[in-house]
Amino acid sequence: MKPIHAVTGAYGYSGRYVAERLLAQGCDVITLTNSLHRESALRDRLRAFPLSFDDPERLAQSLTGVEVLYNTYWVRFNDRHFTHADAVENTRRLFAAAQRAGVKRIVHVSITNPREGCGLEYFEGKARLERELLASGVPCSILRPTVLFGQEDILINNIAWALRRFPVFALFGDGSYRLQPIYVDELARFAVEEGQQGGNRAVNAIGPETFTFRELVQKIGAAIGVRPLLVSVPPRIAYGCGKLIGWAMHDRFITWEEVRGLMAGYLCVETPANGKVALTAWMTEHADTLGRRYASELRRRRDRKAPYL
Repeated sequence: MKPIHAVTGAYGYSGRYVAERLLAQGCDVITLTNSLHRESALRDRLRAFPLSFDDPERLAQSLTGVEVLYNTYWVRFNDRHFTHADAVENTRRLFAAAQRAGVKRIVHVSITNPREGCGLEYFEGKARLERELLASGVPCSILRPTVLFGQEDILINNIAWALRRFPVFALFGDGSYRLQPIYVDELARFAVEEGQQGGNRAVNAIGPETFTFRELVQKIGAAIGVRPLLVSVPPRIAYGCGKLIGWAMHDRFITWEEVRGLMAGYLCVETPANGKVALTAWMTEHADTLGRRYASELRRRRDRKAPYL
């Protein structure tokens, strides 16, 4: 009997790539998801169960017989329908259910530079969950990516979308803070590899290129054939511009917490890159489609049946 691997959110973004790699290896894969009826190419290739955070017994039953759990569940920002505090509590319940079900290993996707007491809920929540997972007794690997890029990406795509439509792009201050984007399928590769490891491990998932934010915007513009005027403005003003875009698109283009984390350097680490796919090469390959349409975080969460685009 083949071991069972469970992936949260296999009908979504990063979870889909993890599931695809496991299926390609001939693994028996299940997914735990909040979008049971979402259209996906994987629907006929794996079994789906609800992320029953409010029913610990049912959640544990879904994980019965699972050897490795790959957790990609999280929320990007606070909303009236979901919060970082909810995500932390829900993830705790998921870890407890995995422990109760006898899951042998957990591969958990975190973030670079998680830290408690930093004043940023995203990074604080990730840090608390890392600490609690390591103390749970379930062997685990913690993956710490920075910015993900891929076909279903939001950040890189929406910067390109803005560059295609506006002649001026406002930077938060001087734009000198750095990012190290990682290709989503490489994160999935790391996750599957870590599922085969033993003991407790924490791994930074870092792409081969490091950019300042100014350089990143310039590279995106070059890839899609536009040369916007980049203007350094006070961070609050640039954030206000992003907030207006979000209002117009019924979404959150960027949050103030994301601006603060970016400018604090939390999306860059001083460790060797382990990713091989360069964002610049990927953008050149996908230049015709990059930024052609706006990618809405809230639309994905409101419509649980449409494809994850």
